[in-house]
Amino acid sequence: MIKIQKDKMVDASIAPSETVAHGLEEDNLNRLAQQIAQQLADENHSPALILGAYRLFECACIFAIGILAYFYHDYPDNRLPVHAFIIFGTSCLTLTSLQASSLYTTQSLKTGMRTLPQVLAILSTIFVVMAVAGYFIDFHDYFSKKWFADWFMGTATVLTVARLTFAFSISRWKRNGFMERRAVIVGGGAKTKQLIRDIEAEQGNDIRICGIFDDRGDDRAAPVIAGYPKLGNVKDVVAFARRTRIDLIIITLPLSAESRWTGMLKHLWVLPVDIRLAAHANSMKFRPRFCSYMDNSKIPMLDLFDKPISDWDSVSKRGFDIVFSLLALALLWPIMLGTAIAIKLTSKGPIIFKQMRHGINNEEIPVYKFRSMYTDMSDEKAAKLVTKNDPRVTPVGRFIRKTSIDELPQLFNVLLGSVSLVGPRPHAVIAQAQNKYFADVVDGYFARHRVKPGITGWAQINGLRGEITSDAKIKERTEYDLYYIENWSLAFDLKILLKTPFSLFNTENAY
Repeated sequence: MIKIQKDKMVDASIAPSETVAHGLEEDNLNRLAQQIAQQLADENHSPALILGAYRLFECACIFAIGILAYFYHDYPDNRLPVHAFIIFGTSCLTLTSLQASSLYTTQSLKTGMRTLPQVLAILSTIFVVMAVAGYFIDFHDYFSKKWFADWFMGTATVLTVARLTFAFSISRWKRNGFMERRAVIVGGGAKTKQLIRDIEAEQGNDIRICGIFDDRGDDRAAPVIAGYPKLGNVKDVVAFARRTRIDLIIITLPLSAESRWTGMLKHLWVLPVDIRLAAHANSMKFRPRFCSYMDNSKIPMLDLFDKPISDWDSVSKRGFDIVFSLLALALLWPIMLGTAIAIKLTSKGPIIFKQMRHGINNEEIPVYKFRSMYTDMSDEKAAKLVTKNDPRVTPVGRFIRKTSIDELPQLFNVLLGSVSLVGPRPHAVIAQAQNKYFADVVDGYFARHRVKPGITGWAQINGLRGEITSDAKIKERTEYDLYYIENWSLAFDLKILLKTPFSLFNTENAY
């Protein structure tokens, strides 16, 4: 029975290559692959993020209950700092102890009733040790026994209710695909079958296998392995991942087949996913420190590519985007208002111009700009790049394009989440120069879409803005974009953001 759904720069040896037709990736998925892709079109959420958020929730609960108990007993205000310090330390100690006891894994949280006695035992031990320590250092007069008891009982009650509720939620989320890591396997044969059996045997892992891809024909590779269908060849993985929200690609080839798996990477590395080589598929025995292990799994893997800006990195970047975009709107709203009035008074048509551009994972997203062209000459598909003294551009448009004021409405794109403040600039879906699509000029062009596009970027502050007049310019911009992706950090984002105003003085190619 086929199971459609179940409960730093790149090294030159894998130089990018992808199948492109008219500037776009080919999508020749068979009907079964299309059906499964449609089933998996809904957004899933990283188990690492959900479990991490729950850890913080429990820590915050312990702290909040301690503070509430303090105010309930109406202590003098001068005692609050010491109590808050003790409460915070206890919260962190409890969190660390539960983490060290593997009580924040998917399996332990999913079986809340079974692991609850261990949770309460650890909590009781910590409070008993604190009570004994307080007695011997003569703090029992400073800290009320009633406050201490209320804090403990309140914490135990809340953790009990929270763990049982979360256990129910995890079971539901895993059933409906809300909380899982979606994986496809590249390869076939006995090694792939064994990997599937190993993944299915681990009850605590968060992996959902979505299908198998193999370049070999049905005469050499079975169309169904361990109940999972073969959905296509390696090139089809890219099209499948564009339609779905795949998190992980596992290659089940031995290291000795280097030419095969490096050839696969030439097609797969452009995707915003983790790519792993199954260590169990190799006869060579690797020491544990040379292997990685997927969340809540003991299956060894060799890391080939990591998804950039994932999990908590994505949360920190999102927070960075929200804070600084709101700050920018608070500072720049007079300029935006003045620009809107100038556009309205000097030419007919809307103030805001919307254009479809490529976002993360090649998704098409609407990007907003102040209109800089005459309405009847607007180029919504960007089939022709703007050139010097372009007659389509209005007088106001020339100024706002040179100063990049026309990009300011994209701050609302940032708040909506489709664009980041810093990242590769979003190009039009069919962007081209000299009658050649960018993707036809640059091998690995689509790899710049492994992260969200940005209002400003590493290429822009290095003088690469404005008109693209040669193949060399788009190649250079792509190199800068890929460098940014491989070396991302919040400090790097802040550096680019602070340098952006100074880069605007270079208007040589900004028309």
